[in-house]
Amino acid sequence: MKPLLWVLPALLLVSNLHYSCFVDGAPQVPCYIIFGDSLSDSGNNNGILTLVKANYKPYGIDFPRGPTGRFSNGRNLVDVIGQSFGFSHYIPPFATAIGSKILNSVNYASGAAGIREESGRNQATV
Repeated sequence: MKPLLWVLPALLLVSNLHYSCFVDGAPQVPCYIIFGDSLSDSGNNNGILTLVKANYKPYGIDFPRGPTGRFSNGRNLVDVIGQSFGFSHYIPPFATAIGSKILNSVNYASGAAGIREESGRNQATV
């Protein structure tokens, strides 16, 4: 009986490899709208008067475009989620989205933002 224990895992592996050929690469959702704070910010704070910015090194040292305003050394969680949804591009920050790009997908997240009105006020504008 024990020599047959490898059969089930092998069948599962082969069946998974077979079904991966039928994966459709189209986006899973029509648009992606992001709200949040510095964990999701992709550059909305770059052009406003605030102390909460991440558009300089060491931020972005592992990101293909360098520092963009993301509060990380590379992609952030919303970038990873967007990629898993099937988007081939990074979701633009609201500060740089022009015209109909806002209808496609946009990131409204801002570092130091919070649910309360006074959130982030000690750093200037958020």
